[in-house]
Amino acid sequence: MTPRWVSFTGCTLSLCGLAVSAYLTFEHFTSSSSLTCPATGGIVNCLKVTTSSYSKIAGVPVSVLGLVFFAIMAVLQSPPAWSSPALTVRAGRILWSIVGVGTALWLVYAELSKLDAVCLWCTSVHVISLGLFILTAFATAWLEPETDAA
Repeated sequence: MTPRWVSFTGCTLSLCGLAVSAYLTFEHFTSSSSLTCPATGGIVNCLKVTTSSYSKIAGVPVSVLGLVFFAIMAVLQSPPAWSSPALTVRAGRILWSIVGVGTALWLVYAELSKLDAVCLWCTSVHVISLGLFILTAFATAWLEPETDAA
């Protein structure tokens, strides 16, 4: 049986990521600059990061992709999903968490090596993605799939 804290933590992280991604999506589509992040030319410059060419993948804002990622991850972290013995659910959760952390690593690389700027809001999403990956990887490795006792 999956401990409750696994699903609770996964859902909480997913909802936090969803909230930050929603905020960044709002900022993107309203062209707002209220990111409460310095835009003074230093290393911390949310506006530079969120308006750069790296803020879109295939023309889709990264924040929208974050919404999709965290919405799907919230479903995959739900108690019924953790209770499912289906290999597709277990593998899907692992693969989806790899997509999230892989994307976060690529975006951190772009921030540090291409833009010389870091967005604090984006960093929070990256940390949440890493947390989800760690939780998912370890919980999946250590927890046996649940089976129906006949």
